Amino acid sequence: MGDNEFQQEFRKEIMAVHDAMDVLNGKWKISIITELCYYNKRRFSDILNDVNGISNKMLSKELKELEINKLVKRTVLDTQPVTVQYELTKYGKTLQTVINNLSDWGMEHRKTIIGR
Repeated sequence: MGDNEFQQEFRKEIMAVHDAMDVLNGKWKISIITELCYYNKRRFSDILNDVNGISNKMLSKELKELEINKLVKRTVLDTQPVTVQYELTKYGKTLQTVINNLSDWGMEHRKTIIGR
């Protein structure tokens, strides 16, 4: 591979990482996606309780952005009161490997830094 080809390939890789980070940016998206990886369907209130520290407004905003990016599906159930459920789309489920890798790396990092 020539120097120019290497640079073009490198730029593609960097652009792909930037695209991914654009979609997953912020303090809460990874936590929300992780929650939905481990639970098939979750109500808004369940996610709010499990994602420690997130506000109603922020959760609503983050879920809308995840919907726009076709990672999360929102379903309104015909119940009294109305129930809204969230789940990963088929496309969103492709992030399971990313979440698993982040978790593995996080556990190793914790061991490296604090020995546990």
